[in-house]
Amino acid sequence: MGGEQATRFAMGVEYDGSAFHGWQRQHGARTAQEALEQAVSAVADHQVGLRCAGRTDAGVHALEQVVHFDSRARRSDRSWLLGTNANLPGDVSVLWVRPVQPDFHARFSAVARHYRYLILSQPTRPALLRRRAVWTHYPLRLDLMRQAAHYLVGEHDFSSFRALGCQAKSPVRRIHYLDLSEQRGLFQLSIGANGFLHHMVRNIAGVLMSVGRGEAPPYWVRDLLQVRDRTQGGITAPPHGLYLVRADYPARFDLPQREATPLSTIL
Repeated sequence: MGGEQATRFAMGVEYDGSAFHGWQRQHGARTAQEALEQAVSAVADHQVGLRCAGRTDAGVHALEQVVHFDSRARRSDRSWLLGTNANLPGDVSVLWVRPVQPDFHARFSAVARHYRYLILSQPTRPALLRRRAVWTHYPLRLDLMRQAAHYLVGEHDFSSFRALGCQAKSPVRRIHYLDLSEQRGLFQLSIGANGFLHHMVRNIAGVLMSVGRGEAPPYWVRDLLQVRDRTQGGITAPPHGLYLVRADYPARFDLPQREATPLSTIL
């Protein structure tokens, strides 16, 4: 490769998190980062390191995780795409690849992130959706969950909704929207914000499920925001119902603008 200037590339990646110990590379554990770095490195013919838009925990899925890497290798976008996918296991796939400006950063350039959380409410445990949605045999009231969700929209201190070990400097985040819908017992929580704290979406889902089961009134969410105490916030919902949908970036980076994946293609 000589002294050629490295090019920065962005990738959109989807993966089924069921068999991964999260995104981040870990010694002795299978991770999405390791699988993808090995595949990209094989195409580049040199070791490649990846940075992502948002680290996902073990069992969490991604519909469009954005990553970036640098390489001096000269390959077409199509070669990066097809070559990387040819070297990946079946539970992770690259959706698109394109060169970007040198100052692009998958994490720090993002201006918003979007997640979904899926909950299946039915009397019997599921077989096909056991790794795609969180099951509860309790009935859930959508109207109560929507009332509770209303308190979370806007800018708040989310100390009651972040993991006790969260290392973020500030607990303040702005939720742009929090929508809930239901089809034949499958509840979908869709949420977008300028950023998320560790376990924030899963803690929100756990609280809303408690409200939906009638264990707490909707205004409990308002009280939790005010008390700023994670120990008062109930259980953290399981990881396998969570999907990283996408991250948003300034228009100058000209990344693909994909429509949100419908439920039918997730399931």
